[in-house]
Amino acid sequence: MAIGIYFATTTGKTEDIAERLHGLLSGANPPKDLSDLEDLTEFSSLDGIICGIPTWNTGADSERSGTVWDSMLEDIGALNLNGKKVAIFGLGDSSTYTENFCDAMEELHSYFKKAGATMVGYVDKSSYTFDESKSVVGEKFCGLAIDEDSESDMTDDRLSKWCNQLKDEIPGLS
Repeated sequence: MAIGIYFATTTGKTEDIAERLHGLLSGANPPKDLSDLEDLTEFSSLDGIICGIPTWNTGADSERSGTVWDSMLEDIGALNLNGKKVAIFGLGDSSTYTENFCDAMEELHSYFKKAGATMVGYVDKSSYTFDESKSVVGEKFCGLAIDEDSESDMTDDRLSKWCNQLKDEIPGLS
């Protein structure tokens, strides 16, 4: 089973979380910066994909990450990812941007679903402090929300729990 970890970042925090995830997930390929990819064709050769995205354009209806993900969303939606398991983690600031916390995860989630991927890695929102997020689906985030600005003391525990969850949801991870 081939599992890829991809990220885009502006400050380096999303890359740091991708590296930390890789250290916790045996069986996953080393993280790749999305800006180093020519195109997304390698997604089709993977069994599972884990994606990291920050939220920069708070309050926006589109292009919320402010990274190369924004220019690749349509390309993702055009892929055939039927049978692929996809999990998303997002970074945001729940204190300063309490009404837009980790909004960019939802945008990425929507395009991967459009491509036919099976979305996994949903996380209960009850342990987070925020007012609103476009990334909440029902009572859960559509991925792992990370707040390195206001809740960094919770990151290790959240990563550990999420990795254990992904090991159950994505074959090939241990």
